[in-house]
Amino acid sequence: MSIRRSTEVNEDLYTEKLAWFKQNERPEAVLLVADNPERIKIVVAWTNLDVRRAEKLTELRGESENEVWEWLWKNAKYPRTELIEKIGVPFSESGLEGKMRPLIGNHILYPDGTVNSFVQRYLREQVLKLFEAKPKKPAKKAS
Repeated sequence: MSIRRSTEVNEDLYTEKLAWFKQNERPEAVLLVADNPERIKIVVAWTNLDVRRAEKLTELRGESENEVWEWLWKNAKYPRTELIEKIGVPFSESGLEGKMRPLIGNHILYPDGTVNSFVQRYLREQVLKLFEAKPKKPAKKAS
């Protein structure tokens, strides 16, 4: 098999494996972000970040769910400094990794820059509630 063909197979495998996780989401993931402003900020920032997969993917060495998930993340590339800036909370890079670990481990953040669809829906509903709760101010009349 040529190197080009091997790369194409790996990329197809990456897409296929990531799709499996998205198709098997669990709604319980919402519980990790509900009423946790810090985690919500990380999730929102994650969706506004340029996340890419590595140009040259590593070899997938196992087929267990954990091995595949780790492989997907090992091949995710994102600007950590930019993520910290977008979160708006001062973290060190190691502090950020610690805060992201539960979000990654519970399949809330995906290694392609997206998030669990149940979490995404929950956050959208929270935003809509904010708009509904705010009283509408009358427009100011020009003098």
